[in-house]
Amino acid sequence: MSLSTYSFSYWLACLWLLAAPAAYKQQTTEPVCVSTAGPTTWLTGDAADVTTSTTPGILLAGGSTDVAEAMRWFLKKSGGGDVVILRASGSDGYNTYLYTTLGETVNSVETILLNSAEWVNDEAVVQKIRNAEALFIAGGDQGNYVKYWKDSKVETAINYLINSKKVPVGGTSAGCAVLGQIYYPAFNESLTSAEALSDPYHANLMLGRNDFIDAPFMANTITDTHFAQRNRQGRLVAFLARMRTDWNVTGRGIGVSEKTAVGIEPTGMATVFGSGVAYFVTPASSGKPEQCVAGKPLVWSANKKAICVAEVQSAGTFNLKTWTAPDGKEPTYWSVTNEGFQTMP
Repeated sequence: MSLSTYSFSYWLACLWLLAAPAAYKQQTTEPVCVSTAGPTTWLTGDAADVTTSTTPGILLAGGSTDVAEAMRWFLKKSGGGDVVILRASGSDGYNTYLYTTLGETVNSVETILLNSAEWVNDEAVVQKIRNAEALFIAGGDQGNYVKYWKDSKVETAINYLINSKKVPVGGTSAGCAVLGQIYYPAFNESLTSAEALSDPYHANLMLGRNDFIDAPFMANTITDTHFAQRNRQGRLVAFLARMRTDWNVTGRGIGVSEKTAVGIEPTGMATVFGSGVAYFVTPASSGKPEQCVAGKPLVWSANKKAICVAEVQSAGTFNLKTWTAPDGKEPTYWSVTNEGFQTMP
């Protein structure tokens, strides 16, 4: 089927739904376009709101293929309620996957496309979010999430779900990148490790702090995704260097590789799912970088033990409350010298 034929069929289905009997609109097993006066949305399941008993949790997914075990962990915490997907690009890709494919029972899955600031303070949109028993932020461009959603009623609704209603909230790729209380908004071109290490005040290196999403155990913590695949270790060190230099903050970083996810329980215990590695990273001492100034390469050596790193694979755990790996595995160390980024066992 050609793209034009697909697009015509898709919008024809949307128009047909508007004329369909109310009984059909109430229960669907395939994603259908349901909005005419508001942002584009797709609903799968029962349109009627339900209330279930939920269990809080934060899911940090590293991007690429979703990890089924992690997504089941996330859905189970919803208590079978209504799942809302937020995104600023794309369409209904998560609806069938979460509603049918994973085999977990939920009342509905609804995707809301918030790709402008036009609807982020709309009461109907905000109420859909507040009614959710689980919220997942899809991948895309985190710069748009910050630009469109920050300082809006949508932001307030997300924080309500996390801290008052206490439902599971997660995100993948760009959706994961905004879940730390310190975050990288990526308004310009995506920052590379080479850029960050050559100049920690590079135009592409920017940080937001304590003014967007407020999730438990994410204080002074930044997340990064596609981690091992895109060699983002160096830029995470630069993020931590800027936190220490600019704010005198002992920052923490969680780097999540592709096909990998980190599920955080209300106790602060994090479990790693998937085929890759999650990296839990923090400065090894209270010292500042030896050189962190604009226009010059970053130097943070501390005898080649500047950054303490716990690498956790699938089924492994890490305690975010104490910032320790319970198995007692020895950490590795990262540093940046005049010779560049270095790793030491």
